[in-house]
Amino acid sequence: MMSEPQPRGIKFREPPVFERGAPGRSGASLPPLDVPEVDPAVLFGALARKDAADLPEVSEPEAYRHYLRLSQWNFCIDSQLFPLGSCTMKYNPKVNEWAARIPAFANLHPMTPEELCQGSLEVMWRLQEALCEVSGMDGCSLQPSAGAQGELCGLMMMRAFHEAKGRSPKKVFIPESAHGTNAASCSLNGLVAVKIEKNADGITHPEQVLAAIEREGSDGDVCGLMITNPNTLGAYETFLPAICKLIHDKGGLVYGDGANTNAIMGRARPGDVGMDVIHINLHKTFTTPHGGGGPGSGPVCFKEHLEPFQPSPVLIRRPQGGYGWDYNRPQSLGRLRAFTGNFGMFIRAYAYIREMGGEGLSMASTLAVLNARYLWAKLKDHYLAPVPQPCMHEVVLSDSQLERETGVKTLDVAKRLLDYGFHAPTVYFPLVVPGALMIEPTETETRETLDEFVAAMVAIAKEARETPELVKQAPHNTVVGRLDEARAARQPRLRWTRS
Repeated sequence: MMSEPQPRGIKFREPPVFERGAPGRSGASLPPLDVPEVDPAVLFGALARKDAADLPEVSEPEAYRHYLRLSQWNFCIDSQLFPLGSCTMKYNPKVNEWAARIPAFANLHPMTPEELCQGSLEVMWRLQEALCEVSGMDGCSLQPSAGAQGELCGLMMMRAFHEAKGRSPKKVFIPESAHGTNAASCSLNGLVAVKIEKNADGITHPEQVLAAIEREGSDGDVCGLMITNPNTLGAYETFLPAICKLIHDKGGLVYGDGANTNAIMGRARPGDVGMDVIHINLHKTFTTPHGGGGPGSGPVCFKEHLEPFQPSPVLIRRPQGGYGWDYNRPQSLGRLRAFTGNFGMFIRAYAYIREMGGEGLSMASTLAVLNARYLWAKLKDHYLAPVPQPCMHEVVLSDSQLERETGVKTLDVAKRLLDYGFHAPTVYFPLVVPGALMIEPTETETRETLDEFVAAMVAIAKEARETPELVKQAPHNTVVGRLDEARAARQPRLRWTRS
């Protein structure tokens, strides 16, 4: 059992930089003015400031220490396990960052003529080919800026496919275990999301899909199905071939949410089981920076029958050699964003794929599943496991029984984990699991780190029964204590004022 967590090192309480320094203090040394002085009021008239800007007046050490101390408050994947379920917070290899900073890549203007950026276009082409191989699809567009935009793109392609056949079906069937953004993507496309209830074993069955279609009276109105595999309960959808055939027989298409591709690389390909289109999050599966660390990227891979409808322009390999952009795409859904994607993320993802190779990518998925199942085996007797079978890449637990017995809630467990030096897992998601704790260790973490996390979770469960107030008032060892998150959301203070 892990002992009571103790503070380690020095924790600075750092005020805003405006509250540091003194009038007249400066960290810069400027040469004497070598041009005539000009009165700003003469140039700007009524726009000229009447009072000097209230900027910080600090020395260089004060400024440097301020931002360094703030950086020490950050929790990041470089410092510790980041167990956010569904988010796949993989470590970002530093060789990726080196590759993305090669001047010829980093300084490339997005409007550079084709003949002057053949190397960069080739990298994009090769990345597309690699993603097609991983997903089992025929084509790929790198243009979508994130997974959510990839969903939007995939549904737009599906809608365009139906319209080209003179049809306009509206119903899209979505299991409760799919990702939450799926329904929003339907609404943005003018489609109707239809829920398929969660099953006791955590996976979707063909008879459930058929029953939902019949219940809706939508036999001729099936636009398609959106399904996440493995799903948000961490379970593999074993009936996918039969479900895909059922949807296809009804005239619909199957969209695969590929956010959890890290669980199946080299082991299963969505295209091989009948899916028509899928997005892949480069920031989840292929180690590009996640969230505040960098822009997202959600390439869409698709079968040949959807190829005419992909975003334009389309990257092609010319018969005479070289690469270029094809703008003559009359059935294309058009441009999704400025330019052609987040190029720096393409470099990082391609560097990772080339470093790992096919065998390495398969092993990454194997270890990701092994790590999650290890946590499942260690924690299922301390927190409820809503899915009876072993998980895939992430383990979903519930502390609903713990709350009934002790009054300690999911958020309390999450805050107490901070005292043990761990970022909280995803909480209260998936919504179909009361008191959900969604933990995804990825392949990155060692057994020693997983054992430390298990010990912390077990210790918190014990504390909840013996000293519940200790957990309810957590965190105790952080610079900032429990915040009023509801008030912060409703009444945000976005600007500093001297008062």
